[in-house]
Amino acid sequence: MTGLIHMPDFFLFVAVIIVIASFVSLYRAIEGPGIFNRIIAVNVIGTKTIVLLVLIGFIYERPDFFDIALVYAILNFIMTIAATRY
Repeated sequence: MTGLIHMPDFFLFVAVIIVIASFVSLYRAIEGPGIFNRIIAVNVIGTKTIVLLVLIGFIYERPDFFDIALVYAILNFIMTIAATRY
């Protein structure tokens, strides 16, 4: 079966792409033109971290990472609301 992509390799490739995209968001968080752009950039980094946790849990067949990703999503949401409020 040549030509087929092994799924864990594909998910690892996607994880690397997400990490590279996180660095673009990190640049926006550091050099953003305004405070709200920086808050959104940090929120995007948090969202990409959640996706990475889910991918890691899927690649290594560890369902614990899904629970960690859910808790991190809740904390990311609360942090974003708190940062925009003040």
